[in-house]
Amino acid sequence: MSKSDESAWPRGAPTVGQRAERARKVSTRDIELFTEISGDRNPLHYDEAAAKQSRFGEIVVQGGITSAILNAVVAEDLPGPGTVFLHVSWSFKAPVRPGDEITGKVEVLEVRLDKPITKLKTEVVRGDGTVVLEGDALCYTMPIGD
Repeated sequence: MSKSDESAWPRGAPTVGQRAERARKVSTRDIELFTEISGDRNPLHYDEAAAKQSRFGEIVVQGGITSAILNAVVAEDLPGPGTVFLHVSWSFKAPVRPGDEITGKVEVLEVRLDKPITKLKTEVVRGDGTVVLEGDALCYTMPIGD
């Protein structure tokens, strides 16, 4: 790594193919908290009768809850602290319900050595193996702390 590369990635650049993941169980409380933050009061998240008549057949969590696990993976694991999303392209493939365990996964596709920018493959998988979100993200990692 050259001198300029060291200043772009003071803690070392991630490598193409590097992966990270983390899992958590989604709860009804998550829906309540997300509603407080976002104002999203869609009946699909609260009204059992309305949700039962929908194509989902039962209560589903907001998409922001599903994608939020990816915020944790990139900020805590890979690329790590100081990382923010610059751009995301996500497709929501299947619902997540209260009680589901979800796993957020990222894989490094590209790394810029002149700037602390990475392109990641992103995915969220339900405990039954169903991919519920997939796409990619462009991230910027700021030096912090040291």
